[in-house]
Amino acid sequence: MPQLSPPTDRHREIGFPEFVGLMAMLMALTALSIDVMLVALADISSDYFLADANDRQLVITAYLLGFAVGQPVWGPLSDRIGRKPVLIAGLVIYGLGCLGAMVSPSFETLLAARLVQGLGGASPRVMTMAVVRDRYAGSGMARVMSLLMMIFIIVPILAPTMGSAVMAFAPWHWLFGFMMVFDLIVLVWTLTRLRETHRPQRQLAPSLGGLLETLRVVVSNRQTVGYTVAFGFMMGSLMGYVGTAQQVFVEVYHEVELFPILFGAIASAIAAASIINARFVTRIGSRRMSHAALLGFVAVGLVTAAFGFPAKPPLALFMAALGIQFFCFGLIGPNFNAMAMEPMGRVAGAASSFVGFYSTAASAFLGWAVGQQFDDSVRPLMMGFAGFGILALVCVLVTERGRLFRRAAA
Repeated sequence: MPQLSPPTDRHREIGFPEFVGLMAMLMALTALSIDVMLVALADISSDYFLADANDRQLVITAYLLGFAVGQPVWGPLSDRIGRKPVLIAGLVIYGLGCLGAMVSPSFETLLAARLVQGLGGASPRVMTMAVVRDRYAGSGMARVMSLLMMIFIIVPILAPTMGSAVMAFAPWHWLFGFMMVFDLIVLVWTLTRLRETHRPQRQLAPSLGGLLETLRVVVSNRQTVGYTVAFGFMMGSLMGYVGTAQQVFVEVYHEVELFPILFGAIASAIAAASIINARFVTRIGSRRMSHAALLGFVAVGLVTAAFGFPAKPPLALFMAALGIQFFCFGLIGPNFNAMAMEPMGRVAGAASSFVGFYSTAASAFLGWAVGQQFDDSVRPLMMGFAGFGILALVCVLVTERGRLFRRAAA
């Protein structure tokens, strides 16, 4: 890529607010790709005459699988050739996936297009983490991640409503047209405003040996691996909820009209937690914030499991339990990500790929496993929350050698 020196006003380093805004839009692409589809799952099942109603969840799973597969490719590649070319390539592939999904003649074709869409969407996710790590570290990085979470969480809050608005005037296929417009806006913003944050001293073509050595550095770090695995379990609970939310609120509680509002209310709990985390994480520390939240997440899960959560608890009680757990999730996610990435300065792209690949692949499988157990009750979802929370806690205890809440080494 040609050097721009000295930078013109157009390409001068963007300020902090614009940087956070662009990174949040890039992160929001995946949230939009998943959550805007929730209101269309019933129509997709009907239009393609699916024999098993739970198969509609594969629309989410297919995207996540492509998303997982793409990350080990994009990250190491960006360490070798730079972040911006990889980011642009991913955004273009994402748009092609949207186009394919718009014209899909069969359910299988739709799933293939979603796989391509996820493959392209993996690039913005990985590059966001890598670019942030290029510019920030430690609690500063955790603060930026919390701000990103706070901004991009608006998308899950509004996405089902936006999807409903599109479907009020057009069939569900046009949801992918909506995603294409969003993708184009982010692509133009990236092309015109984002400067390269990682310029390798040697512009080498990717080699298998180099990639394997980079992977060895990443997977040999106890902190990176431990918090990545723990985050995978937490993401499994989230995807279990996302995959079954439409069925739970519509088929169990019969709240067809209120579904976008109820879904947004739960997402608001994550947004509130992200605001609190961004404000206090530099003072309290990533470990203390996330460890306390993880204990709270597990406690609520154990209480609901111990009382054998009824098949259909009162909606207010169900929402309260979910709200508390997703508030805790909002404190866990950005901090687990920051702690996994913190030791990986020289290979931030590969590390971001590893964190993203594992957490996404795990969440796709675990979320699918929870979703396939849906039996017109909330029990599978709540049992999944309890089980995944306990497994995440075990991972953290092993990583920290049994000592929670400790401060990071200076």
